[in-house]
Amino acid sequence: MSQVIKINAITVPGELGDEVARRFAARAGAVDGMDGFEGFELLRPTDDRETWLVLTRWRDEESFHAWTRSSRFRDGHRDALAAGDRAAGDDVAPLPISAELWSFAVEVDRPGA
Repeated sequence: MSQVIKINAITVPGELGDEVARRFAARAGAVDGMDGFEGFELLRPTDDRETWLVLTRWRDEESFHAWTRSSRFRDGHRDALAAGDRAAGDDVAPLPISAELWSFAVEVDRPGA
């Protein structure tokens, strides 16, 4: 059984980048404590691309699927990145972004190499 990497490639128009980062920060930790969850990263492009990468690491495919079926997942994704703001009492519209989910299995892992 190998570690599973899920990458959500989201298209973010340039002017919305700071807002996307702010909303993800507001939701930080929503997935923490889920069985099999091993890590999260939000990657902002450093060139002219508009594709951001939301990378999560999971012990296995079953752990990821348990997350996607959880109430915390539904609550966090209900309004396309607006949930963290709604929890704070703000009425925030969903952002006009698109997403594509990619899935990978780790074949070679050399931390710190």
